[in-house]
Amino acid sequence: MTPVLYFVIPCYNEEQVLPRTSGLFLAKLNSLIEAEKISPDSRVMFVNDGSSDSTWSIISSLTEEDEHYSGISLSHNRGHQNALIAGLMEARLRADITISMDCDGQDDINCADQMVDEYLKGCDIVYGVRNDRKTDSAFKRTSAGCYYSLLRGMGVDIIPNHADYRLMSSRVLDALAGYGEVNLFLRGIIPQMGFKSSIVYYSRAERIAGKTHYPLGKMISLAIDGITSFSVRPLRIITVLGAFVAFLSFIGIIYALISAATGNIVEGWTSMTCIICFVSGIQMISLGVIGEYIGKIYLETKHRPRYIIDERKNLKDVTED
Repeated sequence: MTPVLYFVIPCYNEEQVLPRTSGLFLAKLNSLIEAEKISPDSRVMFVNDGSSDSTWSIISSLTEEDEHYSGISLSHNRGHQNALIAGLMEARLRADITISMDCDGQDDINCADQMVDEYLKGCDIVYGVRNDRKTDSAFKRTSAGCYYSLLRGMGVDIIPNHADYRLMSSRVLDALAGYGEVNLFLRGIIPQMGFKSSIVYYSRAERIAGKTHYPLGKMISLAIDGITSFSVRPLRIITVLGAFVAFLSFIGIIYALISAATGNIVEGWTSMTCIICFVSGIQMISLGVIGEYIGKIYLETKHRPRYIIDERKNLKDVTED
């Protein structure tokens, strides 16, 4: 029996690119159906992440044009990771496998064939991994390398050059449904789940149209979420750093007492200013790191929903399945 596949594609203000890439997704879905690799009940499902432009109108029109298009719209913008998990949880009730990818056309849609083949061989997770970063600027290549090195150095199990282009089976989605944390970092969660996996390599293309919604600021924010969601190593670094500063301070106290006893005291503010600035800087950084963890705890304890679905298009009610 051929599996039901859902492409899960988060969209945020993609009115420029969606009319061009939607046809590519549908063509690939149809080719997989014709090859009898997936069921005719498979779908391309767009997730509107509270867009302020005409993205949802375009998605609604697509669902009226072809039954293989479907869509859900979140009540307001919740961010890429929450939009993605919303789509995955909706697809979990209807599909045997999902392939998540971005809407901008940069991920090679033709890798979907290899991903499905790997699933049919017994893999529950198939990662789409870039084989190079030729389309990136020198700055982005450098910052990406630092990003992955930092995450791994902090103990986060992450696959380099892999974003959110991946296939997951219903078994993985069922397990993923048990992860209730608000601060999601799927790139770290999925590798830790332990299911049989494989990798498909591809060349990432230029964005077809529009502007990226993941500038440097959001990448830094994502890195912080990844570290604070999976590692307490920053807190341990603070402890070691605090012990080191305390050791230096102890030496300074001994030096000051010896100087006072011998009468060799030099009045001046330079050394005192340096010490105060150094210790104050360490304290502020430490408070900032601790504050990140406290903030995460605060958000988790409220148990608020990660997303609210406002509308669905061309999706069967699960009671009918």
